Amino acid sequence: MGTVEIFQRILYAIARGIYDSSMGFFNLAHLDKKIQERELQTPVRRQSSKKNEKSAEKSNLMQQTLQCCTLNGGIFLFSIVVFDFFILPVLGEIVKFLGTDRETWLWTKSLLSWTFGAVWVLPIFLLSKLINALWFQDIANSAYRYSRGRPVMMPSLSKTVADFLFSLLVQSLFLLQAMLVSMLPLHPLGSVLSMIHMSLLYSLYAFEYKWFNMGWELHKRLTFIETQWPYFLGFGLPLTISTSISTSFIINGCLFSILFPWFIVSANEAQVVANSCDYPMQLFMPVIAISNLAFNKTVGTGGNAAGANPTTAAARVQKS
Repeated sequence: MGTVEIFQRILYAIARGIYDSSMGFFNLAHLDKKIQERELQTPVRRQSSKKNEKSAEKSNLMQQTLQCCTLNGGIFLFSIVVFDFFILPVLGEIVKFLGTDRETWLWTKSLLSWTFGAVWVLPIFLLSKLINALWFQDIANSAYRYSRGRPVMMPSLSKTVADFLFSLLVQSLFLLQAMLVSMLPLHPLGSVLSMIHMSLLYSLYAFEYKWFNMGWELHKRLTFIETQWPYFLGFGLPLTISTSISTSFIINGCLFSILFPWFIVSANEAQVVANSCDYPMQLFMPVIAISNLAFNKTVGTGGNAAGANPTTAAARVQKS
């Protein structure tokens, strides 16, 4: 295979990933319509009253997605925007009109911002993260059950817990790795590498719900990300760009929570473009080694946690 053909296949996989991730709204609308049609075809549903039919016009999938958008965009993000771009400027004009000196206003502004953040933003942000985690899981499960049926459970509860904890550690370390590479002296290189890291991480976030329901263990999930990296780079790119608009971590977190449910549905319906590149991108290799070391010291040395390879997740592909 020539270099030009490889390059074309990589570009196609990236473009297809971008396209698939952008179809979240349409995929959700399609799934919602199909779920409603299935409900209407059941005997119990046909015998229900018109009142009950109206109350169930929207499926649980659509309701929870809209609830996520309402909580994170309509309430949380809106309150921050109103405070920063309306309340503070109005107060600033009032203070200026009253003849208060600039230093006093700057001190008052900082105090108001700190109070607003401590009393409203931080508690609501933490609460929304907890609620979002539950809603994200419900959205993923609803979409999966309709498209693929009953989820495949892991052999034991202990293995499920170990896989979850190890995955959480790997993702946290990978996020830290993304932050570190963004600090490289060569500015364009650091920014590009950080964007690649975040795109792959967001793809892992979105697809992990489906893969977990399919019974895939962590090493298989990471292997698939590493070997099919062009597609997942494209899939996570829109979310990476969208959550980099603001310099505020809180606002970017709100944007992520608003958009992420649509990406979960897109991931559930996506058909990954496979074998677009013969060279895996082994970015997870350092964090897997560190995670294995941490788990082995914590829970003993009876094997690698969650079956992950300490050298590279992509090595699993070479063995299969």
